Amino acid sequence: MPELRKDPIIGRWVIIATERAKRPTDFAAEPKEPTPTFCPFCEGNEDKTPPEIIAYRAHGTAPNRPGWRLRVVPNKFPALQIEGNLDKRGVGVYDRMNGIGAHEVIIETPQHAVSLTALSVEQIQDVLWAYRDRLADLKRDVRFTYGMVFKNVGRTAGASLDHTHSQLIVLPTVPRTVADEMRGGKVFLDYRGRCIFCDIVSQELEDGDRVVLDSDSFLAYEPYAARFPFETWIVPKRHMSHFEDISHLDAAALARCLKATLAKIENALSMPAYNYIIHTSPFDVGSIEHYHWHIEIIPRLTKVAGFEWGTGFYINSVPPETAAEFLRTTEV
Repeated sequence: MPELRKDPIIGRWVIIATERAKRPTDFAAEPKEPTPTFCPFCEGNEDKTPPEIIAYRAHGTAPNRPGWRLRVVPNKFPALQIEGNLDKRGVGVYDRMNGIGAHEVIIETPQHAVSLTALSVEQIQDVLWAYRDRLADLKRDVRFTYGMVFKNVGRTAGASLDHTHSQLIVLPTVPRTVADEMRGGKVFLDYRGRCIFCDIVSQELEDGDRVVLDSDSFLAYEPYAARFPFETWIVPKRHMSHFEDISHLDAAALARCLKATLAKIENALSMPAYNYIIHTSPFDVGSIEHYHWHIEIIPRLTKVAGFEWGTGFYINSVPPETAAEFLRTTEV
């Protein structure tokens, strides 16, 4: 029988449609794109991107030249622009402000790799540290309130280039999804005196049914009310509200967990398109008890249609427990 499940953080309802359940092998693989003859992100093509903001490179090599292992550059077609003032104003009942922010691209390797899992753990640690570096730098700008790091893999997930890369968009306001999570966390803290994310980690470790990978300082699991088949979260076991406060030790542990989790998803689902997003606390709040940064990985196996748009409910055809068992037992 189908089951309605309520997300314990924000109260969103999800339909686990067991009658429509699919096996992982029933999902169509991401269509294979032809290998590009030219890639602007590969080493030697530095002049084909905007000038680098930062780069991790060999000592003595010049900016915007070969010799780097990771580069961060402005997005060539930014959603927001870095220069200017917000100029917040109202027009009757409507609010508006100038589109001020930052939009950057993290080019994760000089070689043409299409998956983060092709990189070494040390290279992935560099990627995570670049996220940390850019968030820590941009939070100093008083115009900005929130930094969203995300990764699109595959055309279905919105990637225009297949060379592995991530993006960072910094906003002058907190995204509604994060604000809803923070609000739910605060209600839980006020009622029970604990962080709901910490409680979820403890319960998932105790139950074990939805655990994908229990790795060092991090837990990868399928959420109880997962919106999508094989939606997977990675959460620090220790309470941490801001991603940019991550230590080198934690970045190394997260690199191992992220690589293994993505490899399981890729192997189990035949290299699906996916997005991952880092949810973290806003720049303008200090360390807080009620919010816990985390990574949400969403394989793009199904489409959101009229019912979801009309109701805010999601229909998930793969129970999280089934997805977790399949990923947990997938070799990497």
